[in-house]
Amino acid sequence: MPTYEYECETCHHHFEEFQSMTEKPLQKCPKCGKKVKRLISSGAGFIFKGSGFYITDYKKNSTAVSPATTTKPKTETQKEKKEIKK
Repeated sequence: MPTYEYECETCHHHFEEFQSMTEKPLQKCPKCGKKVKRLISSGAGFIFKGSGFYITDYKKNSTAVSPATTTKPKTETQKEKKEIKK
């Protein structure tokens, strides 16, 4: 069941009402009893509940190599430079 937004034409009271789609729109303001109009609203956004939705369904597999595997081992020239400095 959707939630409809209403606004009073007299006192400008803004409120929401949880109604069935087959129910007729409200006619009276709950605050002052005057005429209300139903507003056009964007509705509610999607709510994804539970863990793993993004990870299991939409996350791309990473083919990038981790930084630990991209580091170069020390070359002999670097080792020799350290020995010379000592």
